[in-house]
Amino acid sequence: MAHNFADALKAADNRPAGFDYMRIILACGVVLMHSASTSYGPGADRDLWMSPISPFVRIILPMFFALSGFLVAGSMLRCKTIIMFLGLRFIRIYPALAVEVLLSAFLIGAAVTTFDLSRYFTDPLFARYLVNVTGHISFLLPGVFADNPVPHIVNAQLWTVPFELICYLSITLCILAGAKKWHVIAPLAAALILLAHVGGRLYRGAVIAEPIDHVAGYLLVAYFLGGVSIYLYRDRIVCSPLWGAVSAIASIGLLSFSTGQYLALIPVSYLTAYLGTRNPARIAMLRGADYSYGVFLYGYAIQQTLMFAFPDLRIWWINAALALPIAFVFAWFSWTFVEKPALRLKSVVTRLENAWLSLHGKLPRPA
Repeated sequence: MAHNFADALKAADNRPAGFDYMRIILACGVVLMHSASTSYGPGADRDLWMSPISPFVRIILPMFFALSGFLVAGSMLRCKTIIMFLGLRFIRIYPALAVEVLLSAFLIGAAVTTFDLSRYFTDPLFARYLVNVTGHISFLLPGVFADNPVPHIVNAQLWTVPFELICYLSITLCILAGAKKWHVIAPLAAALILLAHVGGRLYRGAVIAEPIDHVAGYLLVAYFLGGVSIYLYRDRIVCSPLWGAVSAIASIGLLSFSTGQYLALIPVSYLTAYLGTRNPARIAMLRGADYSYGVFLYGYAIQQTLMFAFPDLRIWWINAALALPIAFVFAWFSWTFVEKPALRLKSVVTRLENAWLSLHGKLPRPA
């Protein structure tokens, strides 16, 4: 029986199936969450966030980012240099993002735009949308989805991309500050982000206890660092069903009210790590593949396309029932033809790292 998270990871040969299940469940949760707004409009999204099930909606992205932080922290400790660490993050994120942006612009947009194609491809909005591959996000394509319940927006889920990049920047800064040796740097950075966010809202005159209908991007960075912190202290933090249950109750309870988003970081991070380190048998779909990123990337654009093509089917459960299978098809395509092949670029990153180490006298030159 695992006494701490290090034991739980070791028992699963550092590849527990729980994280695989969590990734795909959370990705599907994002699609389900967006089925309300893409079917009925932004007002339905706000109603969802204020409904009795709001804690279960509010926990999806924080858990996603905490999960990412836990796993990325392991990569951080395994990498000899920041070159390898950032290189691995690049080949995992950017190729799939670039393909999704290109397919949205050249396939979906070109198919549904109300503009003639010559005007569509020369409109400044088209060129601006392509810049999404750099992390500078634009949601609009010319003449696309103007009559949808959420008008004009092609893929709202891309709003998280800049904050994913900030997460990688934050952990890089933690590494440079010595987080591999002084683990306390990561939780201090998470606390600093929380305090800075509260201070910023107070400075702007916001009422901290006012109802919220979204999750703040910078708070997701704090949750990411929460996951990093759990991993760094994995050999000191007890991993038990009791604390898993307590963290689940605390997470849902705290996320039931607005200020709870600041207080839920610890229980959400713990809950994420606890569920992730469970190791049930993997179903066939999860063996050797990760479709979660593809579902996450393509889900919203698929929902918008369905609501455009079938306006009589703008009912949330029909929306989700149609979008999820199609999203999995695109996710299979993304994993098979983009993400998995991109992982082979690790050899290129390794050569770059070895060249840097050799240049600085940290790697013996070949005889």
